[in-house]
Amino acid sequence: MRVLVVEDEPDLLRVVAATLREDGYAVDTAADGEEALFKAKAWEYDAILLDVMLPKLDGWSVLRRMREVKRTPVLMLTARDTVGDRVRGLDAGADDYVVKPFSLTELKARLRALIRRSAGQAVAVIEIGDVQVDTIGKLVKRGDAIVPLTATEYALVELLVLHRQKLVTRTTIYDHLFDEQDDSLSNLVDVHVSNIRKKLGRDFITTRRGLGYVIEG
Repeated sequence: MRVLVVEDEPDLLRVVAATLREDGYAVDTAADGEEALFKAKAWEYDAILLDVMLPKLDGWSVLRRMREVKRTPVLMLTARDTVGDRVRGLDAGADDYVVKPFSLTELKARLRALIRRSAGQAVAVIEIGDVQVDTIGKLVKRGDAIVPLTATEYALVELLVLHRQKLVTRTTIYDHLFDEQDDSLSNLVDVHVSNIRKKLGRDFITTRRGLGYVIEG
């Protein structure tokens, strides 16, 4: 999953980005509102963590202008915990919010829930036949056995499972699995799909030749 973290406090931005990367997310960052709006419009994100108080363009303005063209889920980060501020953010198109100072554990939980809801998945553990994908533990089981996947293999499985029975194009996979710093070669998706099939069965992922991939279960 690929997320954009928008925060003008350098230490907090670094900590949040590093924490999410350790959790397997591809993370882009922005330190002001103008950069955030440009990236939010230019790329496809699974979610955006958006601070309210930003230089150049505040978070509410970023959200309002982004909502003109994108429906990306947005989790607002705010130090202002009044009812009026919360209502303003929700009315502007925010999907959820956390109040500073916040727990990184809670932040990650809200982010996971936000991504699941946007994909139409209400539960944390998603079952495909005898395969269970645990979006909290970031692990995959087949029967009672944990299947050893790399971070990227897991991210690809989660992406396809969250969009089960829908075609996911190769372009979408690149957009959602690799961040702006990644210069991965184009054949890496094929390699990851091949490795996942060896571990979860050849029929777990279906290839739509020239289009992309789908989990049909």
